[in-house]
This record gives sequence, C-alpha cells and structure tokens, in this order.
Amino acid sequence: MRYFFHIGYLGTNYHGWQKHPDGISVQQVLEACLSQVFKKPTYITGCGRTDAQVHASQFFFHMDADEPWDFDLVFRMNNILPDDISVFDIIPMEGLPHARFDATERSYDYFIHTYKDPFLSNFSSMYLVKDWDVSNMQRAAGLLLNYTDYHAFCKMPGRNEHTICNISEATIFIDSTGDRLRFHISANRFLGRMVRIITGKLMEIGTGKLSVDEFEAHLINPQLLQLIKPAYPQGLYLSKIKYPYLDLPLRSDFTQMLAGGANGWVTNS
Repeated sequence: MRYFFHIGYLGTNYHGWQKHPDGISVQQVLEACLSQVFKKPTYITGCGRTDAQVHASQFFFHMDADEPWDFDLVFRMNNILPDDISVFDIIPMEGLPHARFDATERSYDYFIHTYKDPFLSNFSSMYLVKDWDVSNMQRAAGLLLNYTDYHAFCKMPGRNEHTICNISEATIFIDSTGDRLRFHISANRFLGRMVRIITGKLMEIGTGKLSVDEFEAHLINPQLLQLIKPAYPQGLYLSKIKYPYLDLPLRSDFTQMLAGGANGWVTNS
C-alpha cells in the first residue's frame, strides 16, 4: 500500500528537503522518525526539493508499507519530530501514485519586510527599502505568463532535460502599511532557485535598478547571459501542491500570518 503524507515545515534549521552530505535535511529527519516507529529502515519520496532555509507550508511525500499499521501514526510521528516539522494527514492511495511526478501545479510565496523585526527574521526576508515600484513589479510579473522558457532564471540550467515551465499565476501583493510585500507564483514545475532568482529581479525592478524591458529581454531570449543573484532563502515558502486526484486545503496559511496591515494584502493588478 502506498501512503501520501501531508506535512509542513520551517526550513530555518535544515539544509533543504533532500538528504545532503553537508547538513541535516527534512527528509533525513522524517526517515529517521519513521524508521524508529517501524523499527526498520524506511525511505520516502518527496514532492520536490526546497533549498536550505526555505520553508514549506504544504508538502507531500509518499511511502510504501507492506501492511497497514494498527496505531495512530500521525500522533506518534508528531511526538518524535522536532517542533519545526509537522505531519497533518496520512492518506492511503490506490495504485502507485507518485508524490513528485504526479503533481500538476506547485505554488510558492515569497515574503519581504522592510524594517528590522526580530519576530520576522526567520520567516520573511528583510530588505531595507521604502517606496517600492509595485506597479512595475506587477507589470514584470504579469509577463511571466506569456513565456515558457526559463533558462535565464535557473541557477544551473544544464542539469535539466529542458527549462520549459508553464506559469499560471504571478502576482505582487503589498500590505496596507506598505511595509511588507508578497510575491505569489504558480506553475506546473520550477527550476533550481528559479523563484528566488525571479524574485530578485522583481526587486531590482521595484528599486529602479532594472527596467521591465530589460527583464522581458531575458524571457524573449533565454540564452542571454546575466548576473544571477537569488533573493534570500528565508522568505520563500512552498505553499501549495495540487494533484489530479488530491487537492487538500492548507493547514497553516502563512499569507495571512505575515500580512502586516489590518486589511491584509492588496494588489495593483
């Protein structure tokens, strides 16, 4: 029997999702937990990868079991796991669906705050900028829906079979105080550090360092060389995963938790 696990985690203390020789990963912690519970080596497959210090407010992995268990596995895992990793649901699946390859849409949210705040430092990225040009940032974000080749927005494009991604949504939000920004993006797939690279370029547009036309030039001609400077990792959340057969609501909605103004997020689109 194959099971899908619906989880969330704060990535601050981890070297990303995938097991890595340079530091502890979320996958490593979960496999150790399951191996302890089942008293045998247990391996899992995640719905994707996240970079070091990147969070996931919704994430899925799958695991195969020879026979069903007769105890509350969610309860046992959450008792063993550290406070920054939570198991929300375990769903038995028919056949052998794949947590990574079957996902049809992934969404990310990137959060920015514009002042030093010790309560936000691990959950949002600080950029000491006032008066963002949100209108031009949104113009540029809207262009992403018109193109499919993101070679210019990938850290190491040569590691991929192709760099085609179908983006279905890209929106800039700002809270009513003007002190916090959020970039939301959805696509069928993402390349390595793609969201952080795009976010970095949008921030350059928002501060007048890059024009919308210059941004679009790299979408029109993806092979153009450019200086890649990803945005900080701690502001990024993998926030939604959809499957043809599974679309669960979020258990932790960070979009509202990190909205600073009383009226929440607004957009210029």
